[in-house]
Parts: sequence; C-alpha cells; structure tokens
Amino acid sequence: MNPRNVTTVVDPDKCTGCGLCLEVCPSDTLSLINGIAVVTGENSLSCGHCMAVCPADAIEVKALDTEMTSFETFSLDKKWMNFGEFPTTDIARLMASRRSCRNFKTRPVEVKILRDLIKLAILSPSGTNSQEWTFTCLSSRQAVVDFGTSIQHFFQSLNKKAENFFLRKGLRLVGIKALDAYYREYYSSVKDAMDEMENQDIDRLFHGATACILIGSGRQASCPKEDAMLAAGNILLAAHTMGLGSCLIGFAVEAMKADKTIQPKIDIPKGEKIHAVIALGYPDETYRRITGRKKPIIRFK
Repeated sequence: MNPRNVTTVVDPDKCTGCGLCLEVCPSDTLSLINGIAVVTGENSLSCGHCMAVCPADAIEVKALDTEMTSFETFSLDKKWMNFGEFPTTDIARLMASRRSCRNFKTRPVEVKILRDLIKLAILSPSGTNSQEWTFTCLSSRQAVVDFGTSIQHFFQSLNKKAENFFLRKGLRLVGIKALDAYYREYYSSVKDAMDEMENQDIDRLFHGATACILIGSGRQASCPKEDAMLAAGNILLAAHTMGLGSCLIGFAVEAMKADKTIQPKIDIPKGEKIHAVIALGYPDETYRRITGRKKPIIRFK
C-alpha cells in the first residue's frame, strides 16, 4: 500500500463545519465545501491530527489502528493531555533517573510487557510520519544468549583480522582505515570481553538481560535511523516506569551491519536494517541519587 494513500473518512451527519481539521492537516487532505469537511486531497500523512482535533468526533483515519493505544499491563486515559498539563518536574526526574543497566536478574520479562513497550515506542514521531518501524523481540534468555553468540563470533573473527599488522597497514595504504582504527580504539577491550564470555561465562554483551528488542526500518522510511532512535528513547523511558532496566547495545548493531548472516538466524528479512538493539530485564542494581551529565556545546543566535 502507498504510505500516502488517503484513508480519511468524514461523517457528514456529525461534521459541524468548524474547520479545525483543515487548520491542523499538514497535507491539505481536507476542504470545507458547503460548510462540511470533505476529503479532496490525494495524499495523507495518516497522522490523525484531524481525527484528534475534531470536537464532533466526525473523522476517522482508517490507516490508524486504535488497538495500538490499548495496553495489556496498564490502562490509558484516552483524553488528550494539553500543552503544559504534565509536570515538567516529573518527566525530568524520570529522564534523569533512567540509567543504562548492566546487571540483570534472571527473572524473565513478560511478553505482554514487551508488546506494550512496542506500542509505546511507536507513539514517537517519525520522518514524514512514515511509521516504518520494525520490531524483533527476543523474549527469552536463551534467545538473547544465542543472539549474543552470533555477535561474539563476529567480533572474534574481526579481532583475528585486526591482529594482522600487514592487513591493517595494507588496507590503510589504499584508504581503508576502519580496521586500523578499530585495532587502536577497541581491539584490546573487545578481546578481554570475548575472553571473559568464552572462558568465564560472563555476558559482556547483554549483561544477563532476559529479553531484547531490535528496532529496524522498512524500505519506505524517510529517516530510518532517526526514527529508530526516537522509538528506542520511548522504550528506555517506559521500561524504567515498568520496573525494567535497559541498555542500548551498539556493538550488536555494528556486528549486524558487517555480518549479513546474523539477521536470518533471528528471522529478520534480508532487506531490513537494524538501527537499535535494546537489552531489557529486571535490574539487579539500585541507585540512590540523580547525578548529572557532561556539559554539551550550546549555541544561541
């Protein structure tokens, strides 16, 4: 289906002709004819702005599934929250309290929680509202371990290549600097981590997490990486509120980019790209206070 197909329907018996839907529509999908909103445009972002703003509940966007805002582990108040209505102090505390978790309990994460996390993830914005996310859930510790083994094998192979001085320097001479840079920046720490995984059964990749969500993109996403990271941000914050710890696993993303044999092992189609991997589980760590962040570069003009 064309992602811009118009699926907007207006009930003329309910429409009061207030015109609010025209004001918020980013695609000029609607027009006011004889005092009634009418679908006249050929494209739609399927953003639902018109549906959300209509005081008479006269508009439906059929591309949108209302089940995506129905949750299994909690009830959602469907009334829209106005600008400034939520306390900034509460969301600031949540953001500042979320930390990357690297110590997990063995307790599995319920599948219904993973489903709800995905529904919360897709409430994030996406480029041109494409909503072209994909989510692959590893819902058991064994599935996470098997995935981690594939990542481990990739880095063991990469380290063997990086150990070859002549290969590194030869590639650098022809302008391919990645392997040499990897050797300088990551080789030693990765080697130690892989040794611990193989010889001491220490999970240095997923830290004992009992679940994992991989976020990818469809072919028609306009900003696939950005969309994935925005969705990941929702998951990280929501997971904290649900009592879960989380950690973005960048090494897994890089391994999957380089080794195309990994995705088929977890049934991800060949053409799909993974942009974020999130380890999840019940945390085996407790903090006492909020700290801070490094000062960023900030400019005002």
